[in-house]
Amino acid sequence: MANHVLLVEDNELAREAFRLLLQATGHRVCVAGSVSEALDVARVERPDLVLLDLTLPDGDGLEIVRELLVEDNPPTFVALTGHDTREVADRCIAAGCISVLVKPVSSKELLATVAPLLARRA
Repeated sequence: MANHVLLVEDNELAREAFRLLLQATGHRVCVAGSVSEALDVARVERPDLVLLDLTLPDGDGLEIVRELLVEDNPPTFVALTGHDTREVADRCIAAGCISVLVKPVSSKELLATVAPLLARRA
């Protein structure tokens, strides 16, 4: 069975590129462009992994982590950010993210991060 990934990214081009890459490597992918949409989708779809942008139109992407971590069998979280600072990385890890990827993220880097995390959930 394919792993299920929720991709939360408000930039349509980036969202589509990440979606296509993940699907091409055999993952089921659902997408969202905001905090509220991501929470709705996650509660219905129950993804294994959430790739989430931190800066979304209706709030901080870490709100998604805080909301979903309290639910039964929460997904694994990987943050996507354009801010390459220790402070941002520390904030993401403290919120419950397993990893932080700094944009722009290469295909190789994304897959190298996601593959072992999903393998653990299989």
